[in-house]
Amino acid sequence: MPEGPIATIIREKLTSALNPERLEIEDDSGRHAGHHHDGGMDATPGGESHFNLTVVSASFEGLGRLARQRAVTEALRAELAGPIHALSIRTLTPAEARV
Repeated sequence: MPEGPIATIIREKLTSALNPERLEIEDDSGRHAGHHHDGGMDATPGGESHFNLTVVSASFEGLGRLARQRAVTEALRAELAGPIHALSIRTLTPAEARV
């Protein structure tokens, strides 16, 4: 299944910022369709509002969990302020991914 425009932006930005060895992007919006939050809809009708990410990058070496997640969210700052409503992030170093 081809990636949508938001997933493509996520891939491009994280590839540029973190040079990941592996990057998995899952659009999880369908599980949130019809949910309401703060008077609005959680999931947009076309999807691409909720994502699960797995990022494996050597740039995470020596960083704690919070610093790794900040690196991801900083790269996606504009998208998190707009079309992305929720983001689940799993960050690993290449050594951690092989375990």
